[in-house]
Amino acid sequence: MSLVGRDRERERLAALVDSGGALQIVGEQGVGKSALLSRLDGHLVAGVEAEQDLPYAGLHQVLHPFLDLTALPGVRRGALEVVLGLSDGPAPPVHLVGLAALELLSAARPVVLVDDAHWLDRASLDVLGFVARRLRSAALVVTAQTPVFAGVPALSLEPLAPAESVAVLDAVAPELDAERRSWVLAQAAGNPLALTELPFGGDSLEETFAARASALPAEVREALLVLALGGGSDADLAPAVEARLADRDGAFRHPLIRSAIVRAAGVAERQEVHRRLAFATGEADRRAWHLAGAATGTDENVACLLEKTADRALQRGGAASAVSALERAAALGEAGERARRLLRAAELAAEAGRRDDVERILLDVRGLDLTARERALVTWLPTAFDDGVGEGVAGPGDLVGLAESVVAGGDVELGLRIFWSVAMRCFWVEPGAAVRERIAAVARRLPIDPRDPRMLAMTAYVCPVQQGDAVVAGLREARDECDSATLRLLGSAALQVGAFTDSVRFSLAAQGGFRAQGQFGLLARALAVEAWSRTRLGDIAAAAPVAEEAARLAEETCQPYMRGLAAAVQAEIAALRGEHERSAELAAEAERIGLAAGARPVLATVQLARSLAALGEGRYADAFAAVRRVHDPVDPAYQLALRRYVLPELVEAATRSGHADEARKIVEELDTATASPALASGLRYARALLAADEEAEALFEAALDAGSSPWDRARVQLAFGAWLRRQRRAAQARPHLKAAAEAFEAFGTRDWAGRAREELRASGESRGGTGDLTEHELTIARMAADGLTNKEIGERLHLSHRTVSTHLHRIFPKLGVTARAELKQALVTYSGTVT
Repeated sequence: MSLVGRDRERERLAALVDSGGALQIVGEQGVGKSALLSRLDGHLVAGVEAEQDLPYAGLHQVLHPFLDLTALPGVRRGALEVVLGLSDGPAPPVHLVGLAALELLSAARPVVLVDDAHWLDRASLDVLGFVARRLRSAALVVTAQTPVFAGVPALSLEPLAPAESVAVLDAVAPELDAERRSWVLAQAAGNPLALTELPFGGDSLEETFAARASALPAEVREALLVLALGGGSDADLAPAVEARLADRDGAFRHPLIRSAIVRAAGVAERQEVHRRLAFATGEADRRAWHLAGAATGTDENVACLLEKTADRALQRGGAASAVSALERAAALGEAGERARRLLRAAELAAEAGRRDDVERILLDVRGLDLTARERALVTWLPTAFDDGVGEGVAGPGDLVGLAESVVAGGDVELGLRIFWSVAMRCFWVEPGAAVRERIAAVARRLPIDPRDPRMLAMTAYVCPVQQGDAVVAGLREARDECDSATLRLLGSAALQVGAFTDSVRFSLAAQGGFRAQGQFGLLARALAVEAWSRTRLGDIAAAAPVAEEAARLAEETCQPYMRGLAAAVQAEIAALRGEHERSAELAAEAERIGLAAGARPVLATVQLARSLAALGEGRYADAFAAVRRVHDPVDPAYQLALRRYVLPELVEAATRSGHADEARKIVEELDTATASPALASGLRYARALLAADEEAEALFEAALDAGSSPWDRARVQLAFGAWLRRQRRAAQARPHLKAAAEAFEAFGTRDWAGRAREELRASGESRGGTGDLTEHELTIARMAADGLTNKEIGERLHLSHRTVSTHLHRIFPKLGVTARAELKQALVTYSGTVT
C-alpha cells in the first residue's frame, strides 16, 4: 500500500471512530499496523503471549475502565462477575458474556484499540468477536497478522512500493553504503520496520534485536527476559530505551522484540526466570504456568496444579484455556495419567466446537493404554461436530452399539450423550430401516422414561413413521413451562412428526431463555425449526425474519448444516412470494452446503423450494421432478420424515404434468391412519386431487371440513373451486376461489393468488368492489372490534400477529375506518349483514 494509501486509511479509521463500529487491521509483522493504531486516541490494550492461556485476561483489559457492573441486568452482571473471577457460579455461555460486554461498551461509547489481538486468550477473542459484529455506538479497532474475527471488516496493510521503500531507507540511514543499501532493500521487501532497523546491524529483524540486547548490561538483559515472559520489572530500562528495544513506559517497542529476547536466552536461563516468577506471583494460575515453564522433566506435582488451573478456567467459561492446561499437564505428568488428561481435554475441545484441537489430541492418544470408556470417547468424539455429518466418522449403526455398551458399563450419562448423537444422525443422514430398528430396540432398553422430552425427541428422529403417533400423543401431554433446552427438543420432535403448530409453539417458547442466557448456538436451532414449520403453515410473513436470524446465528456459531437448512427455508419463502430469482440463488447456496456431506434435510428443503418456484411459474413437469426426488430412497434429497409433508406439491405437480399414476403410488405408500396433522392434511388433499370425478367432491368437502391450517384450507379451496369450474358449476366454484384468492393475498403468496384470480375470472366473476369483506376478514374484524389484540386473534385462528395485521390493513379501508375503535360501529352498519 502506498503512503498516500496509508493516509486514506487513517481517514477511514477517523470516520470509524466518529460513527462507531469495528475494524481489523491485518498484515505481516512490521508492516505498520501498530503505527497506524498509534494515530488514534483511545483505550489501548496489547495482547501478550504469556497471558494467552489465562481465560478472559484480555477481556478484563478491554473492559477495565468501563466496568460499572451495577449498570447491568442481573444475569449479565452475574456472567461478567464469574468470568472475571469476581464471584462463583456456573460458567456462562460466551454469548451471554458478549451481551454484557456489548452493553457496557455501548453505554460508555469508548474507542478501544487492541494491538496484537492474536495473542489474546481464546475466550476473550470469542467475546470480542461477538461484540465487534454488533458494535454501533462505540469503536473497536484491532491489529493482528491475520483476521481474528469472522464477519468483521478487515483492512489489509501491504508492503511499501519500491519507490516508497527507497524514500524510507534514505530518511533513516542516508549514509548507508550502496552495497548494504541494496541488501537492506531486498531483505526488507517493503516492510517498514525492517527498513528502519536492518540498516543498523543483523541479517534479520530478530537477529538485529537479539544483537542489541546482547550488548546491554546483564541486569538489563535479565529484566527484559522477565518482561518478555510475563513479569514486571523494577530495573532501570534506560539502556534498553536507548537501544530502541523498549519505550519509556517499560513496554517493548514491537512484539518481535519480545520473541527475539526469549529466543536469544538459553533454556536454563528461561527456566530460572519462570521459577522466580512462579514464586513471586500471588495468582495460582500464573504460578502453575510459570512452574510448567520451569520444569526440566516429568513433574506430577506441576501437572496436578495445571489440572486445577483447568478446573478454574472451566468455572469461568474458559474452555480453550482449560484444554491448553490439560494438554500441558498430560505432557508433564505421569504416564499413567496421560490418556485421562488428554481425553478430558478432547471432550472439552469438542464441547467448545474446536475440531482441530480434538483431531490433534486424539492423534496424541494413539498407542496409549485405554479403558473401555476412553476407547468409546475416541470413537465418539470425532462425531461431535456438525451433528456427526461428514466423512471419516462412525455411523449410527456403530455408535448405537457403543452407546449400549457404555450404558451397560455403568456410565449412563455418556451413553445417553452418544445415543443422542445417534438420533440426530438419523435426521441428517439415512441409515436404513434395519439400523433404525436396531436403534429403536436399544432405545427401549435405555434407563429413561419414554415420556422424557429427550426420549420423545430421540424417538421422533429415529422412528418418525412407526412411532410418530406416540410422539404426537406425548407432545399433547407436554407443557410450555419447561426449561429452554427441553422446549427446543419438543419443538424438534414436533417438526419430525408434522405437528407444525406445536413445533412453532415449543420452539418460540424456548427462544426467550436462550436469548437471556446467550446460548446462540441452540437459539439458531430453535429459530430454524420455527422457520421451517411456519413456512409449511404458510405463515411466511413471520417465518422470513426468523429464517434470516437463524441463518445469521448458524453462521456465527459455526453450524454449517443449520445454516444450509435456514437458507433452504429462505429459498422456500422466496418461492412462495414469487421471488423466483432470489429463490434460485438461495436454493443453490443451500444445496452447496448440503451436498458437502449429504445433509438430507437441507437437500430435501431445497427441492421443495424449487418445486414451489416451478409451480408458481407454471413449470409443472419441473415442479414434479424436483419434489419427486424427496421421495426417491436412492436420491440424496430423500428424507424419511420430511417426505411425508410435501404431498400437496407432489400431487399438484403430478396432476398437471401427466404423472398422476406415479404420484398415486407414493400416496398409497404413505396413506394410513395417522395422528400427524401435516401428513393427514396432505393425504386429504392428495386423495381429492387424484380421485375420479364421481368421488372428488366428497373428498374435497371432507378436506375442507377437517379443520386444517388456513394455508392448507386455501390450497384445498383453490383446487376444489378449479374442479367445480371444470364441472361447469361456476356459481359453486366462485366462493371457494374468492376465499382462496383473498387468503393467498393475505399470506403474500403472489403466484397462488394470481392463479386463484385467474380461476375466478374463468368462472365468470370479476374482482368486484373493495367494500366486500370475506368471511375470514369478517371474523378478524369482529374479534378486533371485541378488543382482542393481533396476537390473541392469531392464537385463535392459528395465524401470526403479522398476518392478522396484514388482514386489518385491508379491512380498514373496506369498512371506511382508520382506527380499531371505529370497527364496532362500522360492523353494525356494514351492508346490513352484521347485527
